[in-house]
Amino acid sequence: MSSNRRFLLVKRPNGDPRPDDFKLVSTPIPEPDKGSFVIRNHYISLDPAQRGWMDDAPSYLPPIPLGDAVRATTVGRVHSSANPDFTPGDWVVGLNAVEDYSVVAPGGFTNRIDISHVPSPSYFLSAMGAVGLTAYFGLLDKAKPQSGETVLVSGAAGAVGSMVGQIAKIKGCRTVGIAGGAAKCKRLIIDYRYDVAIDYQGKTMEALAAAIAKAAPDGVNIIFENVGGDILDAGLMSLAPSARIVLCGLIGEYNSAHGKVGARNIWQLIVKRATMHGFLISDYVSRFAEGATQIGQWISQGQLRIDEHIVDGIENAYPAFMMLFSGKNAGKLILKIT
Repeated sequence: MSSNRRFLLVKRPNGDPRPDDFKLVSTPIPEPDKGSFVIRNHYISLDPAQRGWMDDAPSYLPPIPLGDAVRATTVGRVHSSANPDFTPGDWVVGLNAVEDYSVVAPGGFTNRIDISHVPSPSYFLSAMGAVGLTAYFGLLDKAKPQSGETVLVSGAAGAVGSMVGQIAKIKGCRTVGIAGGAAKCKRLIIDYRYDVAIDYQGKTMEALAAAIAKAAPDGVNIIFENVGGDILDAGLMSLAPSARIVLCGLIGEYNSAHGKVGARNIWQLIVKRATMHGFLISDYVSRFAEGATQIGQWISQGQLRIDEHIVDGIENAYPAFMMLFSGKNAGKLILKIT
């Protein structure tokens, strides 16, 4: 390529992101400074967290500056290097941007990867990347499931939720998944081995709470929360004593133009002596190899199904990103730009 295409954030979204919040531009391919290197990105992860980074609000990462490329985790190959630890041709994964070429400064969040044992380098954005590791550490380290317990997962057909359900089954748990629509609920049972699938569409919070109570008559021991809003409130009404809630995401509230809704039934934490844990995968960087090794073993043993939804072309970055909120993706959403 002779230029670097970059997907820029030019306005702060108010509610649902709009096409004119972004701009695709072409700039010269960057050159590495001393100690840095340049990655030619091949695959780009599209994640709900990116919506939060677009707001000018306090978070665990600073907001994406207006006029800068949208921040994203990418997999690519080293294009040029002024860093002795990275050689042109090396495959790497790191937190970079939606662009063809990214400059990585010394000390950046980019690591070399071995793609010889995976079907595609994109697996380092799904099963072996933040998605798989979020499911692995979020469930096993934060919730500490015990055989025979009931695990409730919202966004259960999504990239993280589908893996949480399967790992819970590996650990001997009973799994209840919440998803939108008959097709996704069918996938929960057939593809991801959930014991019960609940369709939230068309249900009030009270009706959804009743459906959860019916699916888990002895209560829910663990909630792995990806959605928030009414879905979280409904789950809180069926807690078992000493239940654990892992708060991984709130995708149902990210595009609210009127502010966050919050959990109105949080009083159930008192009633059931339950605990709620906020979770960020960045806390587990030192243990990534441990989680990836175990996930790789489960995949090789046929115990984990991994689905990826790959969209071709950086020019499709906006419609692809919006699939996260319409629920039209079937698997981990990835943009392929080579």
